[in-house]
This record gives sequence, structure tokens and C-alpha cells, in this order.
Amino acid sequence: MARARSRGRITDGPLARRRRLRHGRATPMPESLVLAPTADPRVFVHPDGRRLTPPADWACLPPGDAGLTRRVKAAGPSWAVIEQRGRKQFSRGLWAPRAHIDAARVAIEAERATEGYARRRASDRDRRDRAQAAYAVSFEQEVRAFLRFAPRWGALGDAVAARVAAHATPVGSGTVARTQRISIDERAAAAVIAWMRHQTTGYDDMRIERVAGRRREVRRELAQLSRAVLDLHRRDAPHLPASCSLCRAVASTPAPASPPPAAPAPPSPPRAFADADLDAIDL
Repeated sequence: MARARSRGRITDGPLARRRRLRHGRATPMPESLVLAPTADPRVFVHPDGRRLTPPADWACLPPGDAGLTRRVKAAGPSWAVIEQRGRKQFSRGLWAPRAHIDAARVAIEAERATEGYARRRASDRDRRDRAQAAYAVSFEQEVRAFLRFAPRWGALGDAVAARVAAHATPVGSGTVARTQRISIDERAAAAVIAWMRHQTTGYDDMRIERVAGRRREVRRELAQLSRAVLDLHRRDAPHLPASCSLCRAVASTPAPASPPPAAPAPPSPPRAFADADLDAIDL
């Protein structure tokens, strides 16, 4: 098979295609990829280091509509652009053939205009609300079980549990209470330590040098102080609330609104946690 030549260089064939692909000039294969963004909004980095540009007939579907995104992915090749910031990932959109995006948008808009879809949405919303209310109650019970305050400080324990649960359990809060990677009792313990770090210490106002591991070290030190404060309230001995950082934090924060009634789940038995389990989780 004859190969095209230009000024003495092969412009067709496997070698030329590999050369163009290495420099991001080849037409991409019809496949689904996960790429990283660059400063150029139309140039992306493949995990193997290649820099790729989408075809001219492709467009970017912004993030935010999960149903539409799933349909576009199912329709054919697509490039998901994901930005990595530390341990977190952020979607920067989905590139796909413009025809696929337009067709999926028309189809899903027609479906969402039906009464059946509206009924399903209302039913799903009610189900999620009930599940969220039940989880908030269960999580507050787990926090109370972790605290294990002495009877003298029982009211304080209830107040702390209510505030931690109200802050940590809302959907979309991004807190440790929403993760599924650890059990609910571990989430409750970590949420208490993180809440105390922000409410009973000067962590939010600290100027921590940007050295690898330094912030984690500070959190570990503050977690030890928080555990000592908790242990103080697990003993049935009096102390002056004005001299207690936890008592002052509860007194200075408003009580959360009462959640709607839900069937509570029985709390898990108290567990002992190692320092490393709790000290570095952010709230």
C-alpha cells in the first residue's frame, strides 16, 4: 500500500498516526475517556500524558444534570473532564458529539414534561426526605452514644449531639457524616472531634505554615485536647462552665430546629477509637 509523503516525511500509515496522536493532532478514537483540564479550554490531558483536543463537532455538556449526563454517556463516546484538587475531584463537564447532547436533551425534556415523571419525582423526594430525617435521628443517637457523658452533664451531651448532627447530616454538606467509607459510629465520633476543632479551639484563626503534613499534625494535637475535654464530662464531677471551652461553645451557638419525627435506629455499642481514626477528618 502506497503511503502519502510530504517533503520527504510519511504523512499516512501507523507511524504517522502515532506521531500525530502523541502531539494531540490525531482524530480521537470513539471511546469514553476521563481527562484532566488544562489552561486551554479545548485541550485536555490523558492519563498517559497525551494532550487531546475534541473533534470540531463535539460540545461540552456542563455538570449539574445527572440524568442528562447519563444519557449522553450511553449514546456513544464521551470525554469526562475531571479536575483533581488534593483528594477532591470536580467535574468540568462532559464532552461528546453535539448531536448526542441535543438528542438526549430533547428526549429528557419531553419525558420530564409528563405527569408520570412529576409523580415519580414527588415520590422520590418524599422518600429521600424520610430517609434523611431517619438518618439525622440515628446519627444524633450515635453521637450521644459516643459522648457517654456523665448524668451531671447529660443535658450538655444532648445539646452537643443535636448541634453536631444538625451541622453534619444535611445532604450536600460534604462532611464526614455523609461518607459511606466508614461505619456510622465512626462517622459520629469523627464528626464530634471535627466540630469541636472548629467550635472549641482557635483552629479557624490559626496561620498554619504550608508544609506537607503540618496541618494534619495540628489537627492531631487539637484532637487530643478535644478528647481530654470529652473525658472531663464523662466523669460525674463539677466544674465551672465559664472555664470550659465545650460549655462556652454550646452556650454561644443556637439550638438547632427539631427534626421531623422518624423511626430511630438503635445506637451501636460504644467503641474505642485510635487517635489516627479521628484526628485528621475535616467537618
